[in-house]
Amino acid sequence: MPRMCPATATVSDMEGILAIVPQYERGLSDLAPGQRIVVLFHFHRSDSFTLNNLRQAKRNTGEIKGVFSICSPRRPKAIGMSVLEIPAVEKSRVHVKGLDMFEGPPILDIKPYVDK
Repeated sequence: MPRMCPATATVSDMEGILAIVPQYERGLSDLAPGQRIVVLFHFHRSDSFTLNNLRQAKRNTGEIKGVFSICSPRRPKAIGMSVLEIPAVEKSRVHVKGLDMFEGPPILDIKPYVDK
């Protein structure tokens, strides 16, 4: 996974692998190439959140905004969400495209992306 992340997955073509704990491998059995998934993860490298972070500068414009209106990794609960495309699944390894996270975040959940 990348050292410098795009601001959001909608502007990323970075690829990587989600390494899932082998005991959960059976839960990946119906994921398929071409499918999109929602990945919830912990911002494990983000600085601690304080009340001073309720308003932050947007990364791409510098405009000051409320934390809940931007995609900052510095959040009250440090939870990130990405919508990723699956090129392949191999046992407990899910190949993904559209990464906007650093290497090694603890994955909290994987859900199907439903747009309707």
